[in-house]
Formats: sequence, structure tokens, C-alpha cells
Amino acid sequence: MPRWRDASGPPRSFEAGALYLRPVELLAGAVAGRACRAGAAVPLAGGPLAFRRAELVARTAEGVRTWRAGLAEIRDWAEAEGGAVAARVATLAAHCTAMRPPFAGLRLDRPRLFGVLNVTPDSFSDGGDYADPETAVAHGAFLAKAGAAIVDIGGESTRPGAAPVTVEEELRRVLPVIGKVAAAGAVVSIDSRHADVMAAALDAGASVLNDVSALGHDPAALALAAKRQAPAVLMHMRGEPRTMQENPEYDDVVLDVFDYLEARMAACEGAGLRRDKLCVDPGIGFGKTAAHNLEILNKLSLFHGLGAGILVGVSRKRFLGEGRPDLAPKQRLSASIAAALGCLNQGAQCLRVHDVAESAQAIRVWAALQNGAGR
Repeated sequence: MPRWRDASGPPRSFEAGALYLRPVELLAGAVAGRACRAGAAVPLAGGPLAFRRAELVARTAEGVRTWRAGLAEIRDWAEAEGGAVAARVATLAAHCTAMRPPFAGLRLDRPRLFGVLNVTPDSFSDGGDYADPETAVAHGAFLAKAGAAIVDIGGESTRPGAAPVTVEEELRRVLPVIGKVAAAGAVVSIDSRHADVMAAALDAGASVLNDVSALGHDPAALALAAKRQAPAVLMHMRGEPRTMQENPEYDDVVLDVFDYLEARMAACEGAGLRRDKLCVDPGIGFGKTAAHNLEILNKLSLFHGLGAGILVGVSRKRFLGEGRPDLAPKQRLSASIAAALGCLNQGAQCLRVHDVAESAQAIRVWAALQNGAGR
């Protein structure tokens, strides 16, 4: 039986930067533990899941090609190649297996929920629901009590087609809420693209920056994050919210998003923001078709190769209602939870959700089933 699923194995002389690893054949519970102890699997990102094999993915002149083998076989091949290829594969393998450091003081050894609190009049699913500061503060407390590890407060809608707002207006919306939600004991993230808003939010009690532009929209954002050493979520978005859904195209959506996030992580490290401060988000629904979104979710485990915690936001997204135009965003709860659990099955550490109580309940059952697997 050949060591590689493709008997020929990968060819020689790859460009190292065109290589990726995707953990596959994932295991959970007692099965994962036994396989790891027997040397038949390795832990996935140091978490409760493990993987038996990995796909070596390569961009070639003929297009994207994949080969499947055990991680040891892939390492042996890379070491025989030597040089940059060996270094690249060693880095990817280490990233795919190493335990993630805590993010914003939260251990990533179990799923963590970011509870969405939009204080906007025009967000796609709850615009106007929490525009009043008192209502927003009460909902933030509810989210934290229901199971949100982080309450994610945003004052500018980034839904498809949304128009930007001024920094002054964004500050007017978020500042009366952030301090009170943080004072109630919640860990708060500020969902913003603007450095002035980020700075004011951190001063008001926020702990985390969540930027749909991966600290790239505002030239001052990266320096601010590095100076404060603020934990930051780097998200992928193609274009701007107003235009991002106008015929988005990719060479390969999964690899293109990976490359973008890898480059943004390198930019953060170059600016002095430590890697252990970073979490990545592939940006479901941000400059992507329904097919793009599903492709990313199906191959989500590839993003463990970035060596950071993975946050995914699928909650109430439009693609979940494909074929059901009658479903309003708030009616997509079942689809949202199904997609979220699919992300957890590929090792995602964090989920950004609107319906925290329902999501937390689903995760408790998921975790119980995972822990009992193979007993």
C-alpha cells in the first residue's frame, strides 16, 4: 500500500510559498486519545480533536493539486526536498498541531462565543434593535450571562451594501455602551475599522479589536494595536462593504483567503504586535458568494496552518437562506447552529453569534457527544 493516497506522491521542486497543509480524517473523544497515544494521529491545534492524515496542497502551473498522507510522511518528503520547502512544511505542521495560547485571557481548549451587540440602525439582522444605550447595555449583560465569553460591540454596519459612517457617529453609538458592559464584568471587543474608535474603545474598557479589514483599512490601526498590544481579530474581506458582493472572484477562495491572512499576520508581527495576540477570521459573507462560503467552511481546517485561533461568523448570514428567500435573518437560527457545529467539527475555537443562549446549548450537547465518542 503506498504511503501517499496518490501513489505517485508530490513532484519535486515546489515553490515553498505555494504549499499548504489541511488536516483531514479528524477524530474526537476517546478515539482521538487512543489514536494519538498509538502514534496513528496527532492533536489538532492542541485541542480536543486529532487528525490521522493531512492534505499537502500546492499551487502549480497546472492548478491546485493535493496529496494525502500521514503527517510523518509529509514531513519526510519535505525534509528530502530540503531548504525552503522543508522549513515551510515544518512551520505549517507545527502550527496545525501546537496548542493555541489564550486569547484575551481566554483558554482556547473549548469553544468560545463572541456575542454580537450591534448598536446600529442598519445592521443586516438586528439593525435598530439596540440603538438605545440602555437597551444595548441590558442586552450585553444578557449575552454574557447566556454564555458569551466576549461581547462584540459594533457601531458601523458592514453588511453588504452598507454606507460608511463618520468616526464621530460611530463613537457616539458605542462609547455609552462599552464602559457599562465592561464594568458588568464582560470581556468586550470593539468591532471597528477605525483607529480613533479602537483607541477610545480600549480606553473605555474594551479589551479586543475585531477589524473586518484585518487592521488594514485605517493606516493608524496597526500601530495602535501594536502599541497597546491589544488582542486582535484579523478578518478577510474582499473590497469594501458597499461593493464587496459585486461579483467577487478568486483563483482559489480558500488559498487566497489563507494567503491574505498570512500576510496580515506577518504585517502585525512586523509592526510589533505579537502572534499570540492574534485570531483569524476567514470572513464568511464578506466579498464571497454562497459557493465561496461553503468552500471555506468545507476546508476550514486548512486555516490551522496559520497558527492562530480561528473565529468564524456564520450567524444569520444570507447564504444560509439559499433557496428560502422568505426566511428573514432572525429565522435562520437552525441553519446558523448547523453551520456553527460544522465549524467546531473542524477545530474552530471561536464562533461569533447573535443567538448566544441557543448556541451555547447546542455546543454543550456537541461537546458531550464529542467527549463520549468511541467509549
